[in-house]
Amino acid sequence: MNEFMRAVAEYTFMRNALLSGLLASVACGVVGTLVVVRRIAFIAGGIAHCVLGGIGAAVYLQTVRGWQWFDPLYGALLSALLAAVVIGIVSMKAKERTDTVIGAVWAIGMATGVLFLSRTPGYGGDLVGYLFGNILMVRTSDLWLLGILDLVVLVSVLIYYDQLMAVAFDEEYARTRGIPVDLFFIGLLLLTALTIVLLVTAVGIVMMIALLTIPAAIAGRFATKLSHMMIWGAILTIVFTTTGLALSYSPGLPAGATVIVLSGVAYLLVVLVTAPGGRLRFLPVRRHDS
Repeated sequence: MNEFMRAVAEYTFMRNALLSGLLASVACGVVGTLVVVRRIAFIAGGIAHCVLGGIGAAVYLQTVRGWQWFDPLYGALLSALLAAVVIGIVSMKAKERTDTVIGAVWAIGMATGVLFLSRTPGYGGDLVGYLFGNILMVRTSDLWLLGILDLVVLVSVLIYYDQLMAVAFDEEYARTRGIPVDLFFIGLLLLTALTIVLLVTAVGIVMMIALLTIPAAIAGRFATKLSHMMIWGAILTIVFTTTGLALSYSPGLPAGATVIVLSGVAYLLVVLVTAPGGRLRFLPVRRHDS
């Protein structure tokens, strides 16, 4: 731990990694809670894997076509927002099985990215980097984007907290209150897409969904209010990212993977302890805050 703290004090990349974990925790705690409560983790996973299509297209345009201004982050953002809208509309309107449609969109996004990267010189390294991420490579500009994301998420949730809570817990109740459920559902998916894009840099496409959902899922085992679940989800994300960075530094382990393993083990332990017959009693989230 002392070696890790010295590295944070000495190296900019370590400070950026630590700060990215702190900033990402806000979006993970808030958006992750809504994803878990609304039970749309599979939809979030579909959006996450579609990101590779936009990244692959951006890398191809940069390298082959000379579009240096078109950062892979822009491609990821466009593909994630498009996927969120398509999956959201399909989930609400289509008669096909939702999971089948999401799986198809998921596969198309991944395959499109692979096709673009296969036509790009040196695509192999880029593919591995985007799939698994590297929190130690977070740039200062990425920190500003994470800060903007946190601001957007917090303002959106503060303004529409009651509506989002009603939509997350009980769509029929929300409709009887005159809340435009479909509109808020799409809005939730767009917030999820933004969060996904900015988490890709830290932990990659494959492991991103775990960081988005596991801390919130653990918080949901004990929280009695949605707002408390969001707060504890954010705190747990801070704990997991900071501890994962510290544990991975000395042995030179992949930081993102260490964070995910740590959070996953913590979740399994909490589930075992809070299961029927365990020492702790499960406290479900209330349907509505009082």
